[in-house]
Amino acid sequence: QVQLVESGGGLVQAGGSLRLSCAASERTISIYAMGWFRQAPGKERGFVAAISWSGTSTYYGGSVKGRFTISRDNAKNTVYLQVNSLKSEDTAVYYCAAATNIRNYYGRGADFGSWGQGTQVTVSS
Repeated sequence: QVQLVESGGGLVQAGGSLRLSCAASERTISIYAMGWFRQAPGKERGFVAAISWSGTSTYYGGSVKGRFTISRDNAKNTVYLQVNSLKSEDTAVYYCAAATNIRNYYGRGADFGSWGQGTQVTVSS
């Protein structure tokens, strides 16, 4: 499995921004689709965003579209999630995931076989 480490979470006021990073232990993620998911207290983990292996295709969950931006730098084995215009309902643990051996996102959470430990994002109102 690919080792993934998230960073960049924290406490931010509503309307603020953060940049989450996901660093991978190996260069093979450059050929995998990558995604971000989140889990709020008492709720199931849900899809936030995904990006194809080349970065040319991106996908977003309905509640974050227009506010969040996923990107990747394959030379650095890193995926990013820019989160803007944060709302209290964005409070959650954010997880990075790799769709091992899959280059594009097909809407299947089960494609993501490697997960990070998560980074906490807390939005105060």
